[in-house]
Amino acid sequence: MITRPFWQQRLEQAWQQAPIVWLAGVRRSGKTTLAQSLGEDRCLVVNCDLPATEDRLRDPVLFFKNCDRPVVAFDEIHQLSDPSRVLKIAADEFPELRVLATGSSTLAASKKFRDTLTGRKRQLRLVPVLTGELGAFGATLEKRLYHGGLPPALLAGRKEPGFYREWLDSFFARDIQRLFGFRDINRFNALFEYVLRQSGGQLETSRTATALGIARATVDSHLQALEITQALTLVHPFHGGGQGELVRQPKAYAFDTGFVSFAHGWDPLRPSDRGVLWEHLVLEAFQAQWPDETVRYWRDKAGHEVDFVRPRARDAVDAYECKWDPAAFDPSALKVFRSAYPEGKNYLVSPGVDRAYVKHVAGMEIAVTGLDEIN
Repeated sequence: MITRPFWQQRLEQAWQQAPIVWLAGVRRSGKTTLAQSLGEDRCLVVNCDLPATEDRLRDPVLFFKNCDRPVVAFDEIHQLSDPSRVLKIAADEFPELRVLATGSSTLAASKKFRDTLTGRKRQLRLVPVLTGELGAFGATLEKRLYHGGLPPALLAGRKEPGFYREWLDSFFARDIQRLFGFRDINRFNALFEYVLRQSGGQLETSRTATALGIARATVDSHLQALEITQALTLVHPFHGGGQGELVRQPKAYAFDTGFVSFAHGWDPLRPSDRGVLWEHLVLEAFQAQWPDETVRYWRDKAGHEVDFVRPRARDAVDAYECKWDPAAFDPSALKVFRSAYPEGKNYLVSPGVDRAYVKHVAGMEIAVTGLDEIN
């Protein structure tokens, strides 16, 4: 079994703050394997997909009294008829017990969770395999971009289109249909594949509705479902009152580079494809490192754009530019941004940078760094 120390550490840190950790992540991102990696002697993994599990948990107090391990992991807990009752009893009646509950969406997405367990839980989002984990999977960065970061796809010897198509169908049947009641798989998948092809760019709802021949209200509800199930991240623009800044139009990022390249039909990847896929990996690193922060981007009406920005203090905003080839970096957009927001650090995030270094470009100090050294 491949262990993932980064995520194991995140679990332990979360348990120091609350007895329940809600581990969310898209289907086949490795939630079950992460639970199993805690060790059979320490963690009891309960498969809530099995019909017998409902009967097993009919009396939660009796179940927890007879649990001989300090950690219980409820895999796909939303399959239970009353999952919040089980978790609430665990937290309130067995305070020394540590609980891991996994699902493909945020806890509040399911109507079954009548109690959102305020004060008793911490949420952790499992993103696809990070660049710092590639060694454990025996994979290169090029393979990570092309195959994506779902462990089964990354471990496969070749990229099989059937895996991605089967995942899309299963995602609709097991997550979207059950959580939101959508019935038209063809319409939903048409929207999802459109989003995959637009990934990394701005997404305008009206234009999307027109392109697909779908009502705008339907597009809005489907996009919301994709966000809740973490298949889509909408990065909204940063603005601070400057003239000519975009204030509403989000950029859309799909959850995995393998599905983006699959939807585009990129086989093999060309140099021009790698830049936008690299941007996805940077965003995933942000989501892993700073799960409680909101990452934004900046753009003005003249077309100057900074890939990602992070407000760090009242007047300081850090800026991140993502470039596959750092030699191709054009500082003009960053310079315009800094004329409006002079305080903050500048980063150029590129692959192959083993050790961060600082250089001066266009009168600005810029730290050139790889993903593992982002701070």
